[in-house]
Amino acid sequence: MATHESDGGGGRVKGGMDQMQWLASVAAAISFIAGYVLSVIAGIANDDISGSVSLALVIMGLLVGLFNITGKEIIPYLVAAIALVLVGTADPFTTLNDVAGGFGDHLNLIVSYMAIFTAPAAVIQAIKAGIILARPGDDHQAKA
Repeated sequence: MATHESDGGGGRVKGGMDQMQWLASVAAAISFIAGYVLSVIAGIANDDISGSVSLALVIMGLLVGLFNITGKEIIPYLVAAIALVLVGTADPFTTLNDVAGGFGDHLNLIVSYMAIFTAPAAVIQAIKAGIILARPGDDHQAKA
């Protein structure tokens, strides 16, 4: 558990972050790892996209998008998300089924689940980037 500041911080954890922000950050960090782990497990275990798994991944992706990605990470994250979503919709590993029955299909499902997890965070970051670019002034560096 986080330590409280000695000045009687009134609900603030060490470093000046309030408890709700801290809890949201921890939940988002756990969601980041859990989202990719769930994507792999679901892709191996399932034969098709599951609605309940997809819903869980979307919720975790929203947490990551809201709390995990800093202003400096917006553009690299969006580039990575675009690549992952494109690959996740292309089923590029189907030919591996010839090597091992179903192997390519499971890889495609894993990447598809990763794309489902990444897409909500990418939408949030794209909106943040748009807001930053719409601000008046010369300095449009990501400061979110």
